[in-house]
Amino acid sequence: MISKEQKNEIQYEEKKTLRRRVMDYGIITAAAAIYAVAVSLFLDPNSLAPGGVTGIAIILNRLAGMETGTWMFVINIPILVIGMWKFGWKFILSTLYCTAVTSFFTNLLTPVGAVTADPLLAALVGATLMAVALGLVFKAGATTGGTDIIIKLLRLKFPHLKTGFLFLLTDAVIVTASAFVFQNLDTALYAGIVVFINSVLLDLVLYGRDGAKMFFIISDSPETIVSRLLEELDISATYISGKGAYSGLDKKVILCVVKKPLSPKLEEIVRQEDPTAFTIITSASEIYGEGYKNIFSQKL
Repeated sequence: MISKEQKNEIQYEEKKTLRRRVMDYGIITAAAAIYAVAVSLFLDPNSLAPGGVTGIAIILNRLAGMETGTWMFVINIPILVIGMWKFGWKFILSTLYCTAVTSFFTNLLTPVGAVTADPLLAALVGATLMAVALGLVFKAGATTGGTDIIIKLLRLKFPHLKTGFLFLLTDAVIVTASAFVFQNLDTALYAGIVVFINSVLLDLVLYGRDGAKMFFIISDSPETIVSRLLEELDISATYISGKGAYSGLDKKVILCVVKKPLSPKLEEIVRQEDPTAFTIITSASEIYGEGYKNIFSQKL
């Protein structure tokens, strides 16, 4: 039998969760609009096809004629279906919403046309807006789908290949393809600038100048959290034995270090599995060992 106090507490937590989710989706909507501005007013009109699904959509728009925003959604559909099959619907739901809204805003703004005809300015402004939009999306616990999911799937099949290398490879292929489609090497080089600036700025928007993030997680569900870290993020963790000073209960403290792009996803996993978990996040400027730098060859 649930007491009145417990019932009120449950209702409070449910309302709190609902408010947080509404706020997250509001942020995703705003980010989608910003991303659409970058694509429709700066990149697409100047034939700049950066990496990812956006770049593919811009190329297909020239080859097949369908609107870029529509292509972005169509390309993402099979990717999202596979992602849902592999990673579950919770992982995909916010990504599906983000993809749909971004595609809608992109088509809505396309008739406005180019804000500037200078490809360098278009690359700089477009990349900056994309980085801000992606940063907001990631902080809201979502992703933009596309190559994020493809690379996640490739990592399952080829775990020896590094995530950064796979991103670089896919972006390079798309940018190179744009040179042949648009018959303009300069355009492809400007698209390369977009990829580089977006990568650097997104890093700064999300994490500042820190090298990596170190997490200390005290939870009542440590095994569940670690299981998802191993399966979904492909990172390891260490259990540290602890004891509550007030309760006197033994605790398993999760210690893990993650590269910056994975930090928001890790936070989302902890939030989903144990919203009451006590989590300490700190900066780790230098990390040596498997998956990071070799202390013998890279220590300066």
